[in-house]
Parts: sequence; structure tokens; C-alpha cells
Amino acid sequence: MSTIEGTAGAAGTAAPSIEYDVIIIGAGPAGLTAALYAGRSMLKTLVLETGVPGGELLKTERIEDYPGFEHIDGWELAQRFESHARKFGAEFRTGVTVTGVRKLPEGGFSAHTAEGEVFRARTVIITAGGTPFTLGVPGELEYAGKGVSYCAICDGAFFKGHTVAVVGGGDAAVEESDFLTRYVEKVYLIHRRDELRASKILQNRIFANPKIEVIWNTVVTAINGGPNGLVQSARLCNVATGETLDLPVTGVFVFIGFRPNTGVIEGHAAHDQMGYLITDMNMETSIKGLFAAGDVRAQLTRQVTTAAGDGTTAAIAAEKYVTALRTLPPAAEPEIVQTGGYAA
Repeated sequence: MSTIEGTAGAAGTAAPSIEYDVIIIGAGPAGLTAALYAGRSMLKTLVLETGVPGGELLKTERIEDYPGFEHIDGWELAQRFESHARKFGAEFRTGVTVTGVRKLPEGGFSAHTAEGEVFRARTVIITAGGTPFTLGVPGELEYAGKGVSYCAICDGAFFKGHTVAVVGGGDAAVEESDFLTRYVEKVYLIHRRDELRASKILQNRIFANPKIEVIWNTVVTAINGGPNGLVQSARLCNVATGETLDLPVTGVFVFIGFRPNTGVIEGHAAHDQMGYLITDMNMETSIKGLFAAGDVRAQLTRQVTTAAGDGTTAAIAAEKYVTALRTLPPAAEPEIVQTGGYAA
């Protein structure tokens, strides 16, 4: 698409030109899929990514739940996603940190980076994902994807017949502990307090599950590997007595919180109590022209498949939005297909 030349602003100065049709913030599965579909729609597309394209795929050694692949390494699937998006013309800027996304009074959006660059587009798709809270202990990063996991649904099947530890005390930790018992022989639920924060119905479920044992008043201080390069044990410390021990486990699942990366949005966008963006059926947020897809969005589950579906919808909706803009006067807001309402 051609660049829009600057037009006179209210103060008589030229408004900044629009450089892109769509800017995509984040290059995980949702962002890469959105880039593919935006490119196929002939939109001039820019993807901004802090690190290397792939997102959470790069933290998963092997994926067995993506249709069409009985198993594929996370890095390989990430490369395939990126290559496919580039084939259809998506432009990538990696190693840049987006610090703000702002809706402009004259129309369109600007994306500002820590490196001092400013990019402008008719619409923006936020696919910045989220960040699981980590334990911050020795071995955690080293063995990520090699026994350390932040997603039981993603990785549970790799631990059939094993003994694993789950760290946390909220709903997520308790639910995932119960889920893991479909595969594993034993789950140790490790919690730093003497009571769980999870809802009572979930607590009752795990207390009745003979495969689950709760270790109270305890924290993980290190994760140890074996000669095979995989997790072999978790070092525990009782916070009341100071007693330590190495618990033999082949997996450590961490569920102590998850933070959606929504801080770059300037202005209020509707979100749930956990900070996840609320969208309509088109992935549009409460800010017109700003779309969200993947882990940053409020939804039931966060998988590669759902991220890809979100990215598809967001890109197609963004194309309809951009197309409608061309027939409207400046600063007018188009309506794209039928939309759902926003939650309070």
C-alpha cells in the first residue's frame, strides 16, 4: 500500500505520514500468523520484536499438539512461521523494544521504541504475549524446556509415568497438578504457605487425588540436572525450619503467576481483572483500530493453535478496517463486520 502524505494539522503543521497499513507488536505464533495473513491481504506490514521471532515456541523443545505435525521442535516451527510470513512480504525489525503504542488524534497509530524510532500505521495488532513469573533460582533457565515448564497442557504428555513437582498455590497450580495426574505417576505440589489460595472446590479435588502430595511451607531454591542434560531433582527449603532436601523429580512446573505484556498501550483499553485485553469476536479491543491476539488476550486457553487462530482473525479484521478507512473522511472510525460487545 502506498504511504499517506502528511496533511495540514490543526496548528498548521504537517501531520506525520502513515508508513504502514499494520504494525504487529510481537512475533510469537499469533504475531507471525497475523503477519502472514496481513501480507496475503496486500497490507504493508511491519513486525516489531524484542528478541528472535518465535515467542514461547523457542522455549519449548518439542511440540506434539500442533495439527499436521506429530512432533516438531519449537525452534523449527518458529522458523517455518517466520519464513511463511516473509514470503508474503511482511517486514521484520528484531532487537527493538516497543515502549508505547499511541492512537493519534489525526488518525492511525504510532509505535515508539526504546531505540528512539517512531513507526506509524493505520492499525496495530498487539501480539506481545505474556511473561510467566519465574522462580529466579539456579537451574531454572538452564533447564527450561528440559524439564522446567510453565504449561502442563503443552508438556504434560512428555512425563508419562514420571514424578514431577508443581510450584504454586493458586487456581492455576492446583488445576495443573490435577491435570498432570492423567500422565504422571506422582505430583508433589510445593507451596510456600500452610494453606492454598485456590478455590475450595479445586482444593477438594487435589486432596482427594491419591497421586498428589502437598509439601507445605516450602520453596524451591534450585533445580538440578542429571548427566542426560535433563531435570533430575529440585532442591527444597522449609521456610519454617530451614531444613533442605533434594526431591527426585524429572519435571518442575511453575505456576506462580503470569503477566500479560499490555503495558505498551497508551490510553485505557478494556481488560479483565488479571490485565488481559478484552476483545470482540474480531479481536478488536475497546480502542478502535487496535487489535489483540494470542496470550495477551482474555480467553479460556493459551496454545499455539489458539494463538494462530487469533492472529488470523485479527489480520483479516485489520484488513477490513484499513479498507474501510479509505472511503471515510479523516478521523472517522469504520465499523468492521458484526462485532460482539465488551465485558464490563
